[in-house]
Amino acid sequence: MLGRWLLDQARWGFRQAAPFIPGEGKLRRVLPLIFFVIGFVLLIYVGAQYAAMYTEQHRLTRAWEQQNTPGVQDYIVQAESDPLTRLSIPKINLDAVVVEGTSRRQLLVGPGHVQASAIPGEAGNAVITAHRDTFFRHIFELNKGDEIQVRRRGAAYRYEVTGKRIVEPSDVSVIRPSDEARLTLITCYPTYYIGPAPERLVVFAKLVDHAGDSAGVHPAARPASARE
Repeated sequence: MLGRWLLDQARWGFRQAAPFIPGEGKLRRVLPLIFFVIGFVLLIYVGAQYAAMYTEQHRLTRAWEQQNTPGVQDYIVQAESDPLTRLSIPKINLDAVVVEGTSRRQLLVGPGHVQASAIPGEAGNAVITAHRDTFFRHIFELNKGDEIQVRRRGAAYRYEVTGKRIVEPSDVSVIRPSDEARLTLITCYPTYYIGPAPERLVVFAKLVDHAGDSAGVHPAARPASARE
């Protein structure tokens, strides 16, 4: 009993000795409001980013459809010099128009084609990258044998996933040129990591078939019968 009494006295004395902080009660009342305002502003910011992304994708989709309308080959000069690429992955319900370049602004509106890499559908290693929290959120679900479709300039290219790997951001071997028609998809990893992700997820695929207008298609990307 004596020990418990001494313990209670010590606790009471600690509370009595606690320093008085002017405005502490008011600060406690204001803090929840401050956090609410910060959260609301962040929500508006993210919502605006997604709205801009969907709006731009809608515009790019209309432009792609115009370029790939059967029988319409004389598009505007800009479209002819820079035809749009459409990337579709049925397994993860991805369907997006790819933009040229991988700057922060470009990746906000769509997957970005690494301009130093091969053009999708042509011989070489075509590299496409996108954010893990938007277009490439689910590419970690892809496995060997899964199909990836690329449509460009009236032609359709079918790729097959050959594997995937997790690498360091400094590992540039995954974007190395290739003699074969290949497709490499890259995004940050882990997918649901909070903050800057420390690794990269890379999905590899090879061209297995193509159909449609072969105009402007690299010979190495055509079937053997079409090259002979």
